[in-house]
Formats: sequence, C-alpha cells, structure tokens
Amino acid sequence: MTHVTEHPLVQGGRSAALATACVRGGVAAGLGLGALAVLVIAAWISSPYPDSGPVGALHVAAGIWLLAHGVDLIRTDTLSGLPAPLGIAPLLLVALPVWLVHRTARDTLDPGDDGSRPRPSPGGAVAAVAGGYLLVAAAVVIYSESGPLPADLVTAGLWLPAVVTGAAGAGVWTALGRPLPGQRAAAALRAAGLGTLTLLGGGAVAAAVSLAWHAGRAQASFEGLAGEWSGRVTVLLLVLALLPNAAVWGAAYGLGPGFALGTGALATPLGLVGDPAVPPFPLLAALPAGGRGTWVHWAAAAVPLAAAVLQGHRVGRASRAWAAREAALTAFGAAGACGAAVAALAAAAGGPLGTGRLSAFGPVWWQAGVAAVLWGACAGIPVALGVRAWGRRVPRSRRPRPSAVPVPAPVAAGGPLVPSAARGPRR
Repeated sequence: MTHVTEHPLVQGGRSAALATACVRGGVAAGLGLGALAVLVIAAWISSPYPDSGPVGALHVAAGIWLLAHGVDLIRTDTLSGLPAPLGIAPLLLVALPVWLVHRTARDTLDPGDDGSRPRPSPGGAVAAVAGGYLLVAAAVVIYSESGPLPADLVTAGLWLPAVVTGAAGAGVWTALGRPLPGQRAAAALRAAGLGTLTLLGGGAVAAAVSLAWHAGRAQASFEGLAGEWSGRVTVLLLVLALLPNAAVWGAAYGLGPGFALGTGALATPLGLVGDPAVPPFPLLAALPAGGRGTWVHWAAAAVPLAAAVLQGHRVGRASRAWAAREAALTAFGAAGACGAAVAALAAAAGGPLGTGRLSAFGPVWWQAGVAAVLWGACAGIPVALGVRAWGRRVPRSRRPRPSAVPVPAPVAAGGPLVPSAARGPRR
C-alpha cells in the first residue's frame, strides 16, 4: 500500500510550497535592498553637491547591501589610484537582512489558520528560502562589478551563503519551537546567551562613557566631516549604524585582547601600543589616549567578570539536581558557546579600511573568543559549583528533628525497681 506522504497531491503540494518559499526568499532580498536604496537615494537627492547620478547612487546602495552580509567591497576611487578593500560592516545594517531571512523562513513553516496549507520539510524550507535569496544576491554581486564599490568575489562566495543559510536555519528552528538536544545543552546555551548579552551591554556602556569623556574631540570630528546639514545627517546615520560595532569593540577591550587600530597598533586595558592610523570619525574619538593604562582602563575588566559570574550563576541554579562533574561540564560548555558567539561578533565588527596600515581594524576574532572562554571557565565554573552547592543545602528549619528515645527504668538485682506508691500498703 502506498504511504500517504507519497500521494501525488501531497507531493504536488510540497513542490508548490517549495516554489513559494523560494519566491519568498527573493522577495525578502528585494525588500532589504529596496530599503537601503531608498535611504541612499534620499541622501543623494538632499546633497547639494552630488558626485554622481542616480545610477551611481544605486551602485552605492548595492554595495552597502552586500557589505551588510559580510561581503568586502573594493574602493576604486582612491587617491593613489590603487584599489583598497572596505570590510567593516555596520552591524545595525546587518540586522535588517538577517531579520528578513529569519522571518521568511519562520513563516514558511506556518500551516495557516486552518492548518490546511502545505508545508515543506524543515531542510527544504531552509534550502528554498536561502536559494531564492541567493539568486537575487548573485544578481546584485554582478551588478556591483560595474560600479565604484565592486564586491570581493572571495568573501561574496564565503560569507554571503553562510549568513543567509544561518539566518534561514534560525528561522526554521524558531518555527519548530526552538528544540534543544538535552537539558544540559539547553542550560549551557541559555547561560551563554546571558553572558554574551552582558558582555555586549557592558561594552556599550564602556564605549558610551569613553565617548562622553571625549565629547569635545568627537564633536570637532563630526563638524569637520560635513558642513551642510545633509552631510551631517548622513554622518549621524552612519554613527548610529556603527553603534553595535562600538559595543563589540568595548567588550573585546574589557576581555583583555583589545582591538587593532591599524597594523602595529593595539589598544588594551594595559595601554595603547604603537602608532594608530585612525581616520577622523566621531566614534573613533572615544579611543583611549596613548601611554600606559590606569585604573580607569583596568575597570573595563569588570564587564567580563560580571558576565562570567552571571553565566555561572545561571548554570548553578539549573544544576542543583546534577552531579558536580556535570555542572562543571555544563558551565564549560556555556563558556565555549559564549566564546563562539563573541568570536563571530568580533569577526563581523572589524575588518580592513584600506591597504597598508589600514588593513587591520577592530578586535581579532580568535583572541576575543579565547578570552571569553577563559573568563567563563576560570570565573564561571567556580560560581556554578558554589551556587549548586548552596542550592543543595537543607535549611535548619527543614531538617528532620531526632525522635525522642524512651529511657528504660533501672533494674535491681532482685527484680525491677517499683516505686513505693505502686507496691501497695505495707502489712
């Protein structure tokens, strides 16, 4: 007997669902590209001295859209005439295409209000949505080759599929209810998420405090970049788009490895080493001054310490019924997951700004990831074990009280001793 899933109507429904998911992926790519194109064209229209026509503005929009997917761009209009790479993606712009792909893949597995709409398999949904999106992306890459910001084909072939497929997979995972392989893996991932958010929040606070401390220098840099109001609005939008990058840089600074400011220049809590090649930009005005670090710079280490403590506390609360070894392994797994997340964010937040000394800017991804693992292991594991032990203790009010043991009556040589009142009257 033929299985019901092999029925031609079912197979046709699934094929239609896959085609619909592919179309949805292409529409998601078009929505993200269109949103950026509107912003770029609005900036071009409001500019009093536009350098190029609408075709040039569309090429810039296509380049920015590719940059938001982790694709490096090649600047051809340099002063030296030599092409220069541009690889720092504003992370706030990255959130737009990732969210669009995530939502499209999640809605693909939605059965509808009556549950009758055919749905593809989870793997088919990921492949169809990502395939439709990447078809549009390939056309954009080809289109960018004729503009002032062509895409680097190597990074386009590596990062673009990875970002799109990862976002589509996360959307399908959300549609399935976010299943996890086990209780300990779930506890480790939740703790890692809490630690990562704490690191990013602390890094954002550190960057904001430093920017406020150097507010005069930041204002001078902002006013020097653009004199007209349209240019200042454009610079302000770019600053807002790079705020998540500043949070990641601040987190890497507190973790210890710091970040590179060009080849041969490194900023860490211990001080600024080398001669930084810093272009004029308001956010870069928050960089620490040269020389050795002081207690103000060392205070940034409180951010990863707090993240590791919260991470370990979360694992300790979840592992009260487990053995100490299992709790320690879960805490170490949380540290590893947090380190992987930090390494990915550090890789996305940095990159080249040009050739020569400008070829390295931002945190080194593997150093930031290893530092996050070490903080989580050295501080998180003891906290997890301590919280687990504290949760397993029994309060005094709940301890069982010892039962009263009756004391036997003393026995004499001639028999049991009986009180005189119980012997009766003498005769």
